[in-house]
Amino acid sequence: MPSPKILTTSFHDQGVYPCPVCRVGKISHMPLMEAMACDFCQQIFTIDVEQQQIKMPSRQPPLIWYWNGFHWTEAQIEGVELGWAYVIAAIVFVLLPTTLIGMVAYNFPPKTESPLSWVPYVWTVLTFLLHFSIIIWLLIEVYQIPVGAYWRAIKERFVGH
Repeated sequence: MPSPKILTTSFHDQGVYPCPVCRVGKISHMPLMEAMACDFCQQIFTIDVEQQQIKMPSRQPPLIWYWNGFHWTEAQIEGVELGWAYVIAAIVFVLLPTTLIGMVAYNFPPKTESPLSWVPYVWTVLTFLLHFSIIIWLLIEVYQIPVGAYWRAIKERFVGH
């Protein structure tokens, strides 16, 4: 019995591909330009057919995606290598302040009859949430995640405009 073949498509400038940024729209060739644009989030990409990549030049340093025959790879920042040190730093940034405040609240608990005895515990949770939201915000800014386009797509899908 012959094995089924998986058909991959090579990237070329006249094709239509899913948008790697918003993941909702489709990117296609822009007439009279060596570029492609998304029909949903309006991002413009420069193309390199030889290397099977597109680049988003609207930010510096630009984001690059490679076509693997099925879909776009994860976004990479041109000239920047994000390694494990950044992940560890982000984890420490979130957990160290939260742990310090939680340890102080645990070791020096307020008197239970005090009307504000809940403040240290809420402060610990808020510390975690705010530090975590800073990391999320940085990821959104670095990778230029189009949050507005996502909300618009969700609204169109569920509300049905």
